[in-house]
Amino acid sequence: MRKLIGSMVMTVFLAACTQGFTEFPIDERGQAQLPDNVIVTRLDANNVATFSQSRRTPGSQTVPDSQVWNYRIGVGDILSIDVFDHPELTLPAGPMRSAAESGFRVQADGTFFYPFVGQVEARGKAPEQVRADLQTSLAEFIPDPQLEVRVASFNSQAVVVTGEVDTPNRQQLTNVPLTLLEAISAAGGLTENADSSRVTLQRRGQTYNINFDTFLRGGRLTNNPILIDGDTISVPRRRAMDAFLLGQIVSPATIDLSDDDISLTQAVTRQGGLADVRSDARGIFVFRRNGPVINVYQLDTSTPTGFVLGTHFNLVPNDVVFVTRSPLGRWNDTISAILPTISVAGGLDALGTD
Repeated sequence: MRKLIGSMVMTVFLAACTQGFTEFPIDERGQAQLPDNVIVTRLDANNVATFSQSRRTPGSQTVPDSQVWNYRIGVGDILSIDVFDHPELTLPAGPMRSAAESGFRVQADGTFFYPFVGQVEARGKAPEQVRADLQTSLAEFIPDPQLEVRVASFNSQAVVVTGEVDTPNRQQLTNVPLTLLEAISAAGGLTENADSSRVTLQRRGQTYNINFDTFLRGGRLTNNPILIDGDTISVPRRRAMDAFLLGQIVSPATIDLSDDDISLTQAVTRQGGLADVRSDARGIFVFRRNGPVINVYQLDTSTPTGFVLGTHFNLVPNDVVFVTRSPLGRWNDTISAILPTISVAGGLDALGTD
């Protein structure tokens, strides 16, 4: 889509650059010739801050139960139980059997069978709670029983990591807390197209937005929550956030705005500045679509003051920066050529976000 928009805008502008002269600044008469939804504004020291927009960092929602973890036994878990000084109550593993193979499996009703005691409730309990229950029950048969209960095989709880990670997968939860960072790392890490600032976490029927980028950059712990059973992490693809620099610039190009704020002056100078011979420094225009309204901002850089003003005007995605030339088509011819393209670009951007 980026190449399509860029080529469309370039074609329209090149077609417009073949006629008479443009009068600067754009006056009331020139404004009156434009459609009602087009508003032209000359940037000056009094208004430039009003029209500048900083890059907005996506916010994060607080995820409940995100910093505490205590594993609870679930259906399918295998328990290993050792009763000290009473080997008859400990299932022998044998030389060819692991603790997971010889342990006690938690059944569908949440219980497991233990000698002398019968059915023992385990689902939803921590291993130490099951140990305390067994101690109480075994005390009827064994004086002061000493035992250990641990999970030999974690089978009941998991999270899913999907989207722009190298290896989307399902990961079992254990008695060791699993954070968002660890889950993404275990899925192979983020791809080059991942948008870490817009990660979503689905928990208990609710979806939470997490700006994981703020944790990676600054260590904000609330944006690296501990995961619980049933969580689904989705890493979206990074959306194109480009501005387009066209016309009489040394190197017309697209500018990526996804990482940092970029001012109008920065964008122009990064591409080599104005083409000295052909450009008209009075005619740097920024076309910005805001719903049905198209704002056109004019910056006069015929003096150094103009470039200083430009440092206070930040570009936003889908801005089209155009530097005019002399001779150039009349103002109404020029803007009539660019407006349909701006509208098409905005429509494609809307489709891309659906």
